[in-house]
Amino acid sequence: MKLVMDKFLWVATIMAGFGFWKLYSGDLTEGLYIVLAGAIVFILFMVLIIKEFEFLR
Repeated sequence: MKLVMDKFLWVATIMAGFGFWKLYSGDLTEGLYIVLAGAIVFILFMVLIIKEFEFLR
C-alpha cells in the first residue's frame, strides 16, 4: 500500500508543479484548474492515509 500512496503523492506534486508553471507562463484559468486538481489528489491522499491509520489501529 505504501507504494501506491507514494505514487499518489508524486502525481499530485507533479500536477501542482505543472499548474504553477502554467500560471507563471500566463495561462491563468488552465493553470488554476491543474493546481486545483493537484490539491484534490492531495486531499484524497490525506483521506487514504487517515483511513489506513484508523484501520491499523
